[in-house]
Amino acid sequence: MVDTDSGWDGRGGRGSRVTRNTGGARPAEPIPGRRVAAVSLVALAALATGCEPGAATGAQDAPPPARPTQAAAPSPARTAPVTGDAKPRTAPPPSPSASTAAPAPTPTPGATTARPTPEPSTAPPPRVLMRTGSESDRVRELQARLRQIGHFGRNPTGYYGSVTADSVRSFQAKRSLPVTGSTDEVTWQRLLAMTRVPTAAELRPPTERPVAAPDERCLKGRVLCISKNSRTLAWMIDGKVVSAMDVRFGSEYTPTREGVFEVFWKSRDHVSTLYDTPMPYALFFSGGQAVHYSADFAANGYGGASHGCVNVRDKKKVAALFDQVRTGDKVVVYW
Repeated sequence: MVDTDSGWDGRGGRGSRVTRNTGGARPAEPIPGRRVAAVSLVALAALATGCEPGAATGAQDAPPPARPTQAAAPSPARTAPVTGDAKPRTAPPPSPSASTAAPAPTPTPGATTARPTPEPSTAPPPRVLMRTGSESDRVRELQARLRQIGHFGRNPTGYYGSVTADSVRSFQAKRSLPVTGSTDEVTWQRLLAMTRVPTAAELRPPTERPVAAPDERCLKGRVLCISKNSRTLAWMIDGKVVSAMDVRFGSEYTPTREGVFEVFWKSRDHVSTLYDTPMPYALFFSGGQAVHYSADFAANGYGGASHGCVNVRDKKKVAALFDQVRTGDKVVVYW
C-alpha cells in the first residue's frame, strides 16, 4: 500500500486521507464523515426498493415520497358544484345515520285508515212541482201514473190530498229518494221514466173505485143509487148509468140513513144552520141529510166523515147532477 495523501486538496485546506488498495490487503477503515454518507445512501436505497406498499422491487428511478405538508384548515361549509348559471348552493349537512334516526311507527294489525268525513252538499234542493193542496191536471196525471205501478189504489181526482201524499212517500221510499210526500223534479222525472202516458179513461174514470152493481130498486125510473159498500153514487135513468162519482158518509155517531127516499128540496148555495158550513148543490132527501159538494172531502179524502150527508168531492160532477135531478126523484141508499 502506498499512501498518496499529500495533505493538500487544492482549496487551501487539508482534506481527508484516502487509502488506495493495491493488492489483497484489507482496506483501511473509512473516516467517520464517509461512514455517515454511506449510511444515508443505504437508507435512501431502502426507501426506493420496497418499503412502500405496491412499489416495484429495484425501481431505483421512482421519485421519492412527497414530503408531508401542513394540512389546510377545514372549510366551514361545502358547496355544491355550480351548474350553468345557477348560484352555488350550500350542501346540506349529512343526515343522521339509521342507528340514530327515530324508527317509523309500525301499523297496528287489523287497523283501518280513517276516511275523511265528506263535506255536506251545498246544492239547493230540487224544486217542488206538486204538494198537498195542489189541484191540477198534472196532479191527475201523477195519480194515474202512480196507479200504473201500484202506488195509488184509487182513480185520479186531480186533487193532491193526504192519500196522494202517502202514495208519493211510498214511491220515494222504494226508490231511495228523500221521503217528503211532495213531488219534486227528481221524483217526477223518476216516475215519468217508469210509466207511460195515461189514457183518457185512466185520467178521468167515473169514480175512484168501481161502481157497485146497482140495487134492484135502482133499475126503474130516475134514481140516485148510492152504495155504502163501494162508496159511489150512480145517477141512473131506467137502469142506465148517466154519471157516477165518489161519495162519503157520516160517522158512526152521525150515520147516513139507509133506505128509499125522494129529493124534496134543492138548494144551490146552501149553508148549514146547525154546523155553519157551506153545502153547495144540496139535494135534500131525509130531514137535514142531503147529497152535496164537500170541500173537506176534496181536500182530505176518506180521512174524514160527514155529519150524515152524502158528500161529493167532484165539484163539476155534482154541479151537473144538481141541474139534472128534479124534486121527487128517487134516492136509494144501501150496502
